[in-house]
Amino acid sequence: MPINELRAIATFAKAVELGSLRQAALSQGVSPQAASQAVAHLEQHLGVRLLHRTTRSLALTEEGQRFLQDTQPALAALDRALNLARDSREGIAGPLRIVGPKSCFAPVLMPLLDEFCRLHPGIVPDVRLDDGIGNWVLDRVDAGFRIGASPDESVIGRRLFPVQLIVCAAPQYLQRHGVPRSLDELAAHRCSMFRHAATDTVMPWYLPVDGELTHRYLQPALSTNDAELELHAVLAGQVLGQLSNICAAAHIRAGRLVPVLLAHVSEHIGLHVYYGSRDALPRRVRAFIDLAVQRLQDCPDYLLSMEELERAAAAGAAALSGG
Repeated sequence: MPINELRAIATFAKAVELGSLRQAALSQGVSPQAASQAVAHLEQHLGVRLLHRTTRSLALTEEGQRFLQDTQPALAALDRALNLARDSREGIAGPLRIVGPKSCFAPVLMPLLDEFCRLHPGIVPDVRLDDGIGNWVLDRVDAGFRIGASPDESVIGRRLFPVQLIVCAAPQYLQRHGVPRSLDELAAHRCSMFRHAATDTVMPWYLPVDGELTHRYLQPALSTNDAELELHAVLAGQVLGQLSNICAAAHIRAGRLVPVLLAHVSEHIGLHVYYGSRDALPRRVRAFIDLAVQRLQDCPDYLLSMEELERAAAAGAAALSGG
């Protein structure tokens, strides 16, 4: 139905409710002439007279009475839908649809989501974590997270913190196999390789060399498409792995993992939050994005400075030598 017809029907119903076309015009923010013309055009379109009107009063015709009865339920439903849409924009409540990577991301997202839901109990999270999700491939997504390059221009993205890729191993692995001192020595080590969930291809290790990002394919002692399994395999001393700071930071700080080859720590990718529009963004979505930026941007829980990595490497070396 054309929008002009909807406005004319609403004007007609409001005039009957208030007993005056002038009052209906005032309530709708239009001129009395515009309100009168809207009803006249509606009558012309329907081919029936809806109102008996004089300068002082109006009354429904029989056709007008029947038309009002038939349209009132639809007008009431439309009014409810409009109010719900306004409330969802103005209130911090309702569904919040989030997508993000599966690999090691739940420990990052859950504290953020827990805080947000405690602040706003009316929020109903709907979360899908999947390493195969692209930038913005799901309909009706409110906010997304992505590990990798910045999302494309079809969405708005904010970089939260760099994802550091750190070669590390458990102390027991290094006791058995030794500490690699150069990239060439990796060929003699048991290395884990990550298999991309979407393409099922084994990913190389991305390693900066003399300021240039290089990639190396190694003979895998373990390959998996699950970052948590890879982490546990490295923690168990089965393999040497290139792990993200998201997975490894807490274990490096606790001494459960020892970083090696520090000259080749990569920071070429980042964690981003992204969304579809700056305009007409519901308050619940804006509030969640603001909290994500506040809590996660350059968050020290996940970022390891080179000084911290050097201390962890030195502590690991001392433990291995018995010093």
